[in-house]
Amino acid sequence: MRPALRLLAVASKPASKFLEPGAPTGITGLFTHSAPRSTLLYLYSSTLEKLQTLPESSVYRQSAEALTRHRMSIIERVKPAGLAEWQTRVAQTVDAHPEAFRKIPITTQSGEKEYNVVWKPSAQEGVETAPEWDDEAPGKPMMEGPRSEEDQIQQLGRMARDPVEEHRVIPRIEPEPSLTAEQVQEIEGEVGSGLIEEVIQVAEGELELVHKMAEAKVWEDLEEKPAEGQWTYFERDTHTGTTQAS
Repeated sequence: MRPALRLLAVASKPASKFLEPGAPTGITGLFTHSAPRSTLLYLYSSTLEKLQTLPESSVYRQSAEALTRHRMSIIERVKPAGLAEWQTRVAQTVDAHPEAFRKIPITTQSGEKEYNVVWKPSAQEGVETAPEWDDEAPGKPMMEGPRSEEDQIQQLGRMARDPVEEHRVIPRIEPEPSLTAEQVQEIEGEVGSGLIEEVIQVAEGELELVHKMAEAKVWEDLEEKPAEGQWTYFERDTHTGTTQAS
């Protein structure tokens, strides 16, 4: 149903083999993503990496890993034309700048080792993506008054940064070849969770969630033990065949 919304949104435009970045998707406030494949690969690989910090016995880790690996395999199988040639062209720059790029290894069914190249968002810190603002940018409030020596050192470090110069030295590579509209529809059909832009939003939320779960250490015992029967809501009465509150 939702892929049809995208078709209706672009029905007035000439047919194209590729989706136009920034074009309406048919869902209010959601626009066509410029690089959905590499974005999803980065989000899924980051989620799997963070999940490794949780205990293997964690049910949340087991289920999240299974779902993430399944969806990642779908993305990996759908390759845009010219992907291998593009990887060869950018290989030298990518290998020389591991701080800016991530190489995600995959193993094909034939056993050959391949990889996908994605940007590390942290490498683009300091890049101006919004119009200039003539007032102080909102941010986390800072405490007034005397600070510890450690806080002072951190503050001096932040003040000494030159975001413009940092951005200037970020290496540039040509973008990964685009998926065709047909390939995007193929991914959407296999994932089965709406438009690929919606899948990206879900992946972003899943990555944020695993960070919060790791921070909260949800696998540990509660500091305050629950009262006996606190988590028992309903039990089936086998004698009468009815369900009653315990």
